[in-house]
Amino acid sequence: MVNIPVEALDTLKTSVRGKVIAPADSDYDDARKVWNATIDRHPALIVRCAGTADVIAALAFSRQNGLLLSIRGGAHNIAGSAVSDDALMIDLSAMKSVRVDPQAKRAYVEPGALLSDFDHEAQAFGLATPLGINSTTGVAGLTLGGGFGWISRKFGVTVDNLVAADIVTADGQWRRVSAESEPELFWALRGGGGNFGVVTLFEFRLHEVGPQVYGGLVVYPLEQADTVLPQYRELVASGSEDLTVWAVMRLAPPLPFLPPEVHGKPVIALACCYIGPVEDGARALEAVRGFGMPYGEHLGAMPFTAWQKAFDPLLTPGARNYWKSHNFAALTDDTFAILTNAVRDLPSPHCEIFIGAMGGQTNRVSPDATAYANRDSAFTINIHGRWTEASDDDRCTQWARDMFAALTPHALGSVYVNFLTGDEGDRVKAAYGPNYERLAQAKRRYDPDNVFRSNQNIQPA
Repeated sequence: MVNIPVEALDTLKTSVRGKVIAPADSDYDDARKVWNATIDRHPALIVRCAGTADVIAALAFSRQNGLLLSIRGGAHNIAGSAVSDDALMIDLSAMKSVRVDPQAKRAYVEPGALLSDFDHEAQAFGLATPLGINSTTGVAGLTLGGGFGWISRKFGVTVDNLVAADIVTADGQWRRVSAESEPELFWALRGGGGNFGVVTLFEFRLHEVGPQVYGGLVVYPLEQADTVLPQYRELVASGSEDLTVWAVMRLAPPLPFLPPEVHGKPVIALACCYIGPVEDGARALEAVRGFGMPYGEHLGAMPFTAWQKAFDPLLTPGARNYWKSHNFAALTDDTFAILTNAVRDLPSPHCEIFIGAMGGQTNRVSPDATAYANRDSAFTINIHGRWTEASDDDRCTQWARDMFAALTPHALGSVYVNFLTGDEGDRVKAAYGPNYERLAQAKRRYDPDNVFRSNQNIQPA
C-alpha cells in the first residue's frame, strides 16, 4: 500500500478541475472496475481528469511521488492495463466530447469517448470512420492499437484515418502531432499503444457511410461447417469491399428470429454489413443466404448506429474474459476443422470464436507506413473465452490456450496488439514485427524512463 502525504493530496485536489478518488472514498471500487472482471487491481489514487491541464497535473504528481502510471480510456482492454496496483490512474472517462465538422469531414474526439459517442455525432451527418464492432469500446485504446471495424475493408484500419493528435508526453509537454509536425511520434502513435504519452484529442478523417446500411445475421448449424466455411472464404476473397462478413462460431443465443429449439446449439453466425446503396443490399447478400440451409436469418436496412451495437449484448461488461488471437494470410480447411471441433466442446455457453475479415484497403498500405504492421493479415481470429464464475477460470483459460496452440502452425505469427491478454508480454514484438526496433527508438526519445509501461510495453532502445 502506497502512503501519499495528506498535504500533497490536498494540493493535487485543488490543482485539478476533475475529481481525485482515493481508496477510502465511496466511489473508489466503482472507479477502478474495468470491462474484464478477471482484473481486480487497486490503484493508489485515481485522477478523473476534466481536461488537458488535469492530465499534466496528474502526470507531474505521479513523477513527484514516485508512482507508477496507468491510463484509463474506455476501460475495455482485455488485459486490463487501465488499472495497476499501487499506481496513479489517469482516468480520462469524463473527457467524452466529440465534435464533427461535416464540411471538412473531420471528427475531433476526446479520449474518454466510446464508439457509441462517436457514432452518435458522426452519423448525424452520415459520416463514419473505421472504429470497432462493439459500441462500448473506448475510441482511444482501440485507435492507439491500430483499430479496425465493419468498414475497414473499404477505408483501412483506424490509424489510417487518424489525421492528427494532441498528446502529453512523459516530460509533461503538450504536443500537436501529425504527418507534418513531429512525424516520428505521430508514426509511433498509429498502432504503438499507450507507450508514448496521454492523447487528449484525436482528429479523424471521415467518410460517407449510412445513416442506413444493409445487413444482419445469417445463422447456420455447425453441422454445415464443411460447406459454409469454404464458401465464406471464397466470398471474402472475391466480394465487394462494400461488404464485410465476419463469422462468429458459438452456441446460439436466444435471438427472436431463431426457433426456440435452436437456442443453445452450436452455430456459425455470419454477421454482414453492406455499406453500398441500401437498395442493392439484398442482392449483395444473396450468396451468404445460399451457403446452406440456415436455422434463420435477420437481414434488412437499418441505421449504421444500430449495427454498431448489434454485438453489445454478447460483450457486456462484468463477465470474466480471456482471449487468444492469431493473424492469418488465408484460412485452410485444416484451420476450419480446428475451429469446428473447438466449438463442439465449449467450456462455457458464453465462449465464442470471431473470424474477422480484413483485406481490401487494410492490405494496400505499406507495413512501415504506421506502427501497425499487420498489413498481410487477411483474417484475424479471436478465441474469446468468456464466463461468469471464478471457479471456471482454469477450464475456460485452458480451452483458449489449447485452441491457440492448435492454430499456431497455420497462422502468420503476428497478432493484433489490442487482443493480447496480460500474460502475453512476450508477444509484443510479434505484434509489431519489423516495426518494433523503430518503435523502441521512438520510445527512447519520448519516454526514456518508460513512464508509460502499464501496457503492452515497448522497451526504450
